[in-house]
Amino acid sequence: MSLRKDPDVGKKPKAGFSRRGFIRGVGLGSGAVGILQTEAQAEPVAAANVAGPGPVPVTLTINGKPVKLNVEPRVTLLDALRDHLDMTGAKKVCDRGTCGSCTVIMAGKVVYACSVLAIDAQGKPIQTIEGLAPAGRLHPVEAAFVNNDAQQCGFCTPGFVMAAKGFLDSNPNPTMDQVKAGLGGNLCRCGTYMGVRKAVLEAAKQMKGAASA
Repeated sequence: MSLRKDPDVGKKPKAGFSRRGFIRGVGLGSGAVGILQTEAQAEPVAAANVAGPGPVPVTLTINGKPVKLNVEPRVTLLDALRDHLDMTGAKKVCDRGTCGSCTVIMAGKVVYACSVLAIDAQGKPIQTIEGLAPAGRLHPVEAAFVNNDAQQCGFCTPGFVMAAKGFLDSNPNPTMDQVKAGLGGNLCRCGTYMGVRKAVLEAAKQMKGAASA
């Protein structure tokens, strides 16, 4: 059997229209159109009035007092409290919104300070453990924690106290099961959960008695 040589092998490609050239041209053209459309859509965003990336003025209302500071828009409320205002009651542990050690009360709601941007906390009253009771005195929740030995290393205690305060504000007469569920967002590595729950029940009675006095 003889092998025949392809007559087109070695010849220069003919000038003119080809299917491969057409497909290549369409691909390049579509990509150029897509780039132009993307740039056109991006123009309004670039022209928008955005804050940052450098420090911007922020005013926070903490424990009833306005506080002014300059922070980058990416700074969390927790970092603003600890690093810029020297308010270290809220602890930085997981920094992922899972442990509750940085709990504060903002606009009447219990929140993780590590999950809130300081710039977004403006105009909302913020309560931290530093402002929970007058100087030299204990809040009923704090006193109940002491009475029930509800802390060991104490690192998670401020977050638990603030979570308990927020919980009792909306649930003044809780049961043990309700306390367990209500504080489910706070973790204690030392395992003092029973002491914490008993403390919350005691504080509920003290706060109810103080309100009726």
